[in-house]
Amino acid sequence: MPTLAERRRIARLVHRFGFGPRPGEFTTLLAEGFDKAAEKYLSVASQDAFADNQDEPLVRDQGKRPAPNSPDVVAYATEKRAQLTSLTLWWLDRMVLSEHSLRERMTWFWHGHWATSYQKVDDALPMYLQNQTLRRNALGNFAQMSREMVNDAALIFWLDGQTNTIKAPNENLSRELMELFTLGVNRYSEDDVKETAKALTGYKVDKSSGRVVFYPRQHFAGSIKVLGTQGSFDASSLSDFLVSRNDCALFITERIWYRFISSMNPLTDTSLSSSFASRDIAALINAVGRHSALENPENSMVKSPIDWFISAARALSITPSNFSNPNTIRNNLNLLGELPFFPPNVGGWPADQAWLSTSSAQYRIQFATQLVKEADLSPISSLAPKARIDGLADWLGIVEWSSRTKMALTGAINDPARLALLALCSPEYVVSA
Repeated sequence: MPTLAERRRIARLVHRFGFGPRPGEFTTLLAEGFDKAAEKYLSVASQDAFADNQDEPLVRDQGKRPAPNSPDVVAYATEKRAQLTSLTLWWLDRMVLSEHSLRERMTWFWHGHWATSYQKVDDALPMYLQNQTLRRNALGNFAQMSREMVNDAALIFWLDGQTNTIKAPNENLSRELMELFTLGVNRYSEDDVKETAKALTGYKVDKSSGRVVFYPRQHFAGSIKVLGTQGSFDASSLSDFLVSRNDCALFITERIWYRFISSMNPLTDTSLSSSFASRDIAALINAVGRHSALENPENSMVKSPIDWFISAARALSITPSNFSNPNTIRNNLNLLGELPFFPPNVGGWPADQAWLSTSSAQYRIQFATQLVKEADLSPISSLAPKARIDGLADWLGIVEWSSRTKMALTGAINDPARLALLALCSPEYVVSA
């Protein structure tokens, strides 16, 4: 029988580094122990048959928007909406169906890190191409990821990089590249922002196709001084220089800690950043996932709407694109405040306690009610009523029920649908132990 501490550690591993257990998985992991669970959840899988076998989203280059009085406007707008829906459901399906969910989990993390919104980009193809870049590099080398991202059409357009010229600098991309993407706050100066903006000139975006074209004649080819170093830089070499800084290793380690361990208790074990010395993302994740802080009772964390929904869908055996009305899923995630491809700003989504509010609790109940109607409840309905409360905890990856929650569940013990609904909206499920 696993101890409470062992159960907590495995539950957090499964919910934070994956997207929650499938039916029967948590019980198996408890029997095998944390080391085996960590080996499964923190390893880098080269392929994921369940996720990779999904059809690609129906996105393509639509070209320029027709003139307002053109007869093609309606068809253009209809296809644009259809592409966005296809792209969103495709990614939600991947998260739910992934057998080795760390890659999709990290793709989601990086989407929040390099936060880019369709709200401004307004084309599905560049958002899809960026998503593939994040997935391809999700557990690879951060230097390579950063190099590809500073040359990414969606990000450049989102941060006005295409309007950055030698005569009229736009510093949005240069500032966020240092503050939010590579170094962190107070690790650069305003002069550094001005200088790095010069290195990012000459890049133009063909938005609908997701292509970036570099025009050497429009690029500042002179020497600039960045963080005390003089030299000539383009976007890629600037990225390499910033990523090589010690501040970058510490900053990315801090961001991983904040999202996976605790947003309330800051990183104090700075030695963790040594596992990121070569900028190997997988090595850093492995070190963080095995850190003793994972089992500290103080490091509880509220599930974000995506975490909550994906883990629920995995447990309930629901594939988003096969839902009776897939738009219901997008609409509910939008109400909860976390819809893929729509981060609220360049800083990404909030974390932890920010997701607790009266309105979010109401929307969660509304959403859970719709999910339970289309769920496979056999993991609970097949159990004898007296075994269902403990069975629920194992099914959903819950550490333990409070006496108050257990009392509420007991009242619904003969109604599997009601039981599942109460469990999905319980404090123990909404908060990751």
